[in-house]
Amino acid sequence: MAAEENSDGAHVREDGAAAEDGLVANRALWDNLAEFHGTDPDDRSYDVESFLAGGQTLRGIERELAGDVAGKDLLHLQCHFGMDTLNWARLGARVTGVDFSPKAIARARELARRAGLPAEFVEADSQRLPDHLRDGFDLVVSTYGVLSWIADLDAWMGGAAAALRPGGRLVLVDLHPVLQTVLTFDPLVADWPYGGGAPQHDAMTGTYAHGDAPLEPQASTQYPYSVGEIVTAAASAGLVVERLGEHTETETDGRHILPQGPDGLYRFPFSDTYLPILYSLSAVLPAAAAD
Repeated sequence: MAAEENSDGAHVREDGAAAEDGLVANRALWDNLAEFHGTDPDDRSYDVESFLAGGQTLRGIERELAGDVAGKDLLHLQCHFGMDTLNWARLGARVTGVDFSPKAIARARELARRAGLPAEFVEADSQRLPDHLRDGFDLVVSTYGVLSWIADLDAWMGGAAAALRPGGRLVLVDLHPVLQTVLTFDPLVADWPYGGGAPQHDAMTGTYAHGDAPLEPQASTQYPYSVGEIVTAAASAGLVVERLGEHTETETDGRHILPQGPDGLYRFPFSDTYLPILYSLSAVLPAAAAD
């Protein structure tokens, strides 16, 4: 469960009922987002028609870390309605996408049908992966807006490790915890903790894909984790970290708060340098850990 701090600063655990309530609220939120994303011409994140015409949604970071996926079994955790999952299929992977939103999974299956791409989509909580996914994959991939929705970081990492075959790799790319602390860039306002895992309750309005989306405010619970906590959780799951990257520029700004440079890239200026926007993690499951 997620860690909280008591008045003495010591870490305590979020109880199971509270974590389950957060999961239920988050699933309802993502059911609504799954129905809306990619359906409005002003959507800034999901261009379904471009995808169906062959457009690639994957970014350079995850493609570099994953390498050649042709002929490999790839599990995509928190796949939403499947655009990235299906682009891994276009690159030759045998793909399985997992998401806890039944509406997202229904849309993903329909998108696969429309695109004519083979894929399996499974409705499941990524903290509680079904047994039939165990030991079945060469790659587990999860990208962009991932771990902040996870109450039990150790369970998530343990599930990812359990899904891998010996020698398989986890590829994780996500918003950097430094950026997640920021509410607005100009003026610079920070309103989120850096790490600790304590649940952050809010009413989400709109969506990152469309700031003026006609969506009613919905309850959500997110969890802040530091880079150190994420790496430690991977190691505790038996994964061996091969590469940890902290990236100061990106092709797209998923939160739509950063300035875009003349070269088309987004950066987080701070004094005379740049703060990281994303982190990337590549970790392998050694044979000993699998045994």
